[in-house]
Amino acid sequence: MNLQLAMILLTIVIFVIILGLLVFVHELGHFIVAKRAGMKVEEFGFGFPPRMFGLKRGETIYSINWIPLGGFVKILGENGDSEDPRSFASKSAGKRFWVLIAGVSMNFVLAAVLMSIGAGIGLPTVVVEGEQLPKNAQIRDVSVAIISVAPASPAQEAGVKVGDRILAVNGLTIDSVEQMQEATQVSAGKATEYLFKRGKDEIRATITPRLDPPPDEGRLGVALASVGYVRYPWYQVIPQGIVAAFRLLVATISAFWFVISHWISGQGVNVGLAGPVGIAVLTRDVAQLGFVYLMQFTAVLSVNLAVINAIPFPALDGGRVLFLAIEKIRGKKLPQQAEAIANTVGFALLILLMLFVTVKDVSKFNILDRIKNIL
Repeated sequence: MNLQLAMILLTIVIFVIILGLLVFVHELGHFIVAKRAGMKVEEFGFGFPPRMFGLKRGETIYSINWIPLGGFVKILGENGDSEDPRSFASKSAGKRFWVLIAGVSMNFVLAAVLMSIGAGIGLPTVVVEGEQLPKNAQIRDVSVAIISVAPASPAQEAGVKVGDRILAVNGLTIDSVEQMQEATQVSAGKATEYLFKRGKDEIRATITPRLDPPPDEGRLGVALASVGYVRYPWYQVIPQGIVAAFRLLVATISAFWFVISHWISGQGVNVGLAGPVGIAVLTRDVAQLGFVYLMQFTAVLSVNLAVINAIPFPALDGGRVLFLAIEKIRGKKLPQQAEAIANTVGFALLILLMLFVTVKDVSKFNILDRIKNIL
């Protein structure tokens, strides 16, 4: 089998496993809380219809559907169309609220679990000179690493990726960020051999550092940091995992707020959205770095899924919580038809956005050209 094709197939398998885990955990949260609230769950589905197959156990159908980019839990009367005492609509606002937020809560829990496991294995962490690590923490394999790559820079054109570790420049072993900067400064305008480590592989690349780089990019177009693997004793892994998940949550919310506030103010912002194709490409790159990076990446995706679903937009969990809040303020339920129309329009807009981003990802990552080369 063609090695490139094998890599694509492996990436697809890893991507589907990660997506399946995120969706399963999210929907499991809705499912468990709905059951505990006394609601009838009619279906627990992975993917979107049409249905591939389903298995009925008790009163619930457990299904696998053909469109593998999501999942759902179908609760009796969740659209307000049932007066059955076990329907979603018949339950108190408090019980409905907990069911609605259970999915995003479980995604945060998954991130905390993954970060806790990582804290026991050793998570890649930026090491700041003079900064003390938490008590009893151990650090190993500190080296200079790439933490960002500028578009259209010499580094990007040479195939350098975020997470690559710099071993040597023209045969000179690199031990610090300052040493790397000096070696690149001296080599400006000259073809220079760089030795990187990506996961377990060593990669050589010939790059010519720019004589006159754009502002804030540097001669190679990369940002550097000293990165090591920080590991904690077993009795600290859970607290450290929770703290790390909260940091991810704060960073994600801050990033979303930055983007949204700039769009609202009309300032614009140079930000890249990634759809399924873009995330699959990122999955491939992260998988090459090693299991612990992939686990950390999954935690980041889980927190992002939680934050996106919490946005008060129709068809998302946050949108339904917003409708619930309006109901409490009004003292009566919203018209069923109005809520249904809002959710349908919201879902359609989300699908259009996903298609738009997917088309951009296909163009950005030259997916069609890569397929032609393989075939």
